[in-house]
Amino acid sequence: MQNENPIWSLVENRREAFTGLADRVFDTPELAYTETRSCAAHTEMLREQGFRVTENLAGIPTAVMGEAGQGGPIIAILGEYDALPGLSQAPGMAEPQAISETGFGHGCGHNLLGSAAMSAAAAVKDWLEAEGIEGRVRYYGCPAEEGGAAKTYMVRDGLFDDVDIAITWHPGSYSAVDDMRSLANTRIDFTFTGKAAHAAGAPELGRSALDSVELMNVGVNYMREHMPDAARVHYAYLDAGGIAPNVVQAKATVRQLIRSPDLQGLQSLIERVRAIADGAALMAGTRVESRVFSAVSNLVENRPLSEAMQAEFDALGPVPFDEEDRAFAEKIRRTISREDIADTFRSVGRKPDYELPLCDFVAPLDRPMTGGMGSTDVGDVSWAVPLVQARVATCAVGTALHSWQQTAQGKTPAAHKGMLHAAKVMAATARAAILDRELRDAARAAHEAHLAAAPYSNPIPAETRPPIAAE
Repeated sequence: MQNENPIWSLVENRREAFTGLADRVFDTPELAYTETRSCAAHTEMLREQGFRVTENLAGIPTAVMGEAGQGGPIIAILGEYDALPGLSQAPGMAEPQAISETGFGHGCGHNLLGSAAMSAAAAVKDWLEAEGIEGRVRYYGCPAEEGGAAKTYMVRDGLFDDVDIAITWHPGSYSAVDDMRSLANTRIDFTFTGKAAHAAGAPELGRSALDSVELMNVGVNYMREHMPDAARVHYAYLDAGGIAPNVVQAKATVRQLIRSPDLQGLQSLIERVRAIADGAALMAGTRVESRVFSAVSNLVENRPLSEAMQAEFDALGPVPFDEEDRAFAEKIRRTISREDIADTFRSVGRKPDYELPLCDFVAPLDRPMTGGMGSTDVGDVSWAVPLVQARVATCAVGTALHSWQQTAQGKTPAAHKGMLHAAKVMAATARAAILDRELRDAARAAHEAHLAAAPYSNPIPAETRPPIAAE
């Protein structure tokens, strides 16, 4: 193709190496902050590709960074490789079939995410060397996106302070430049301490921590009616106080996950939830202590970078799926509800096509969007540095993230095609940013304008350390 971007072929040159990396990570699914084998595989690949490697970022053993190039602007490309509990699934099967006793699985496609990001960084590295251009590219291997907020700790520790542009992506069932909407959130553990007693012989001597947890949950549930529409609160019992019903539970812990479209709204909700916890302790005659487990900020769009990535995406076109890809996707699609399919099309502003097995288009940048929002620690990087993110089709239309269907498609040829397509989009966007100083300046100006209107404050307290499993 006459107008083909030269960096696309640099991605293709290492197709086998990086699809192999994605498959190895798929085969060793590990949860947040325990991604020892996945991180080791990424670290080994960084060294094989000739990157200068820094390990143990922000004191996190499963975080790694590789850098290449000299001088010039610094482009960061972000990868992830953590898995999820309860989503073990045999790849290539169109029906539920767990393969691991642990139940872990890549139900969010992070095995693809990290591999594509490093593939893009390696292509940029090769291009810089071939053209003799000043500039540096970094691959950040980021653990614990699923609830662990590793990037938030990395931002707090200054690991992006000298970066000019950050680029990332996420697997999905459609292709588009991300709309950059997400919910800021925090996970806070509330531990109530009361007094044990015989529940029948002397209940008046007991002060139930479990009663406090239940009262707190009732209070938070009543608060839901009086929150902003887009805010969310969820909870999980971490410690219900034991299994003996004839003992007044002296200690119990509940984790509250609080979400809001922005940091200011999040802080307001946190204060209300804390007040409810205090009230629950007062009613049950217990004491309450709280500990922030993790927290992330909402995403910040950078319009100049979004427009630049859209141009590269449009030039590349949709993922080149073939008939075999569509045939397997059709089998998966039969297990997916019409509501899930409709939700995909809400994200791209289109009327639902219930017969389309795989996305065959690139959505426009300015599109009506009515889909829901999740949360990601990429948000904190977007407050620290101008950032852009792609969504690239790797699975059947309507596939829900965090589902067995997503895991089932994690090693398919379609997933590999989408992964390499994402690498080309990111590498081309990085190339454009390195070559175009005006683009970098415009991205920085847009970023600074946002910070002037809404200053950033890292949502994790300074004394809080990453919840690393070894601790």
